[in-house]
Amino acid sequence: MMALNPRITDWHGLRVWLVGASSGIGEATASALHARGAQVLLSARNAPALQAFVAAHPPSHGMPAQAWPMDVTDPLAVAETTRRILAQGPLDLVVYCAGHYHAMQATSFDLADALRHQQINYVGALNLLDAVLPHFLSRRAGHISLVSSVAGFRGLPKSLAYGPTKAALINLAEALYLDLHDLGLGVSVINPGFVATPLTAGNDFTMPALISPEAAADAILQGWAQGQFDIHFP
Repeated sequence: MMALNPRITDWHGLRVWLVGASSGIGEATASALHARGAQVLLSARNAPALQAFVAAHPPSHGMPAQAWPMDVTDPLAVAETTRRILAQGPLDLVVYCAGHYHAMQATSFDLADALRHQQINYVGALNLLDAVLPHFLSRRAGHISLVSSVAGFRGLPKSLAYGPTKAALINLAEALYLDLHDLGLGVSVINPGFVATPLTAGNDFTMPALISPEAAADAILQGWAQGQFDIHFP
């Protein structure tokens, strides 16, 4: 398999910032990275959940996990949190896994909630990019990973608000890859199918090939190890 990105196989000593990691895929991925010797820094609005993760994951190889509560829709907060994190040292990987999902159809269109999907799922990623891109560009090293969804591939039932934001993330990742690959930076987009998370818990339909967050995390780490750009599963 041709590697599109620099492969990441040894996590010892790497600093990884996961934004939107208080539950679900983000939390499971943080736990898997911590077990492999990475220092994980977690952000989300849910500060108690972040602190509970830190308490449950004692320092691994001298690398303590850190909680950085933050609202991704607040660009000033994202910029300040980034500044404080980078003051400690460089980042090797930033993962945007913040997400908002409510089922929506055209017959019950809700503009406020559609815009909330946009602000959390897409604009939040832009806020993070604005804060971290100068750091990665100056280092000419590191990796940016965006968690999208197979719902971004095409229109799906009840995905009127969610799907377009995930399609935007896929397009964003493709453009980032074209711009950053020749500079030595890694870019990947993660497109999960159905994963048992708080986001999918409210679905009132059968979800085929449903997997656990831990299985999703394993697939993500395998994708990074192989240098994949499009990491999709199951």
